[in-house]
Amino acid sequence: MIGPLLTLMLMGLVALAVVLCLWSLRIARGAERLVPATGRMIAVPDGTLHVVEAGDPTAPPVVLIHGLSGQLQHFTYAMTGMLAGDFRVIAVDRPGCGYSRRESDDHAALDAQARMIWAALDALQVTRPVLAGHSLGGAIALAMALERPDDTAGLALITPLTHPIPEPSPLFAGLRVRSPLLRRLIGYTIAVPLARSSAKATLDAVFAPDPWPEDFVTRGGGALGIRPRGYVTASGDLVAMEAGISAQAARYGELRVPGEVLLAAADALLPPKLQGGPLAAQGFDVTTLPDRGHMLPIVEPEVCADLIRRVAQRVQPSPE
Repeated sequence: MIGPLLTLMLMGLVALAVVLCLWSLRIARGAERLVPATGRMIAVPDGTLHVVEAGDPTAPPVVLIHGLSGQLQHFTYAMTGMLAGDFRVIAVDRPGCGYSRRESDDHAALDAQARMIWAALDALQVTRPVLAGHSLGGAIALAMALERPDDTAGLALITPLTHPIPEPSPLFAGLRVRSPLLRRLIGYTIAVPLARSSAKATLDAVFAPDPWPEDFVTRGGGALGIRPRGYVTASGDLVAMEAGISAQAARYGELRVPGEVLLAAADALLPPKLQGGPLAAQGFDVTTLPDRGHMLPIVEPEVCADLIRRVAQRVQPSPE
């Protein structure tokens, strides 16, 4: 009796997994209808990157790099429009995020993502950009500056990840899956229903203490984050970040580019003193906004745009 019973149980689990997978893919298609791709697809080694451009193509370039489980809409929400009058603005979906793709989880490593974004910029004939990175995007921007210092004009880091986090937020616990196979099994079965049920609480935590805008799911691209491959990418990013950020931080003494850091005093995800303070020793100007949380590109886009302008001014001063 045990054999047939186990067989029935396994068949039931397989059937449930198939149902969850089909339902998750249906939700993903709906999310993509809400937030369609609006930019160019750039083929690069190991993947394809989705980029959106704004502004004068002959103006000084600025590259905008988003954070964990995000997409380029974090910048097109407000910042690209604010910067387009002065710069050639390139917002990029990091490898695997949004509408970008990467061939394997090995390309989640900080240096691998840096090389893929540089390859896209080379294809677009972008030279010496200011790299602006938010959250995990800050770590990628730093990796890009370490990878190609002579090609980097400056760094504008917004509530960035720069150093290891001794006590990571519980918000990340469900992403800490080291097996590529297991993260795909989770991503295509239970991740989507769990993400949908906890979406409000997750956004509350990510934006805290700031309120999140009602149109964040669409205009801010939030709907794309609950797709199965959104979970797979975020899990791979988190594991790769935790494996590589210490070695990267040990190299910050090699940085040869000007930069500034914008922190938020009430950031509940990345402790501001730990993430920004050490960069002051490298000559970075560090500013901390009181009473603000992690999602500054959405809640304080003007301040973030001014940060980028200051860095660009240090690189290319306006004629008197």
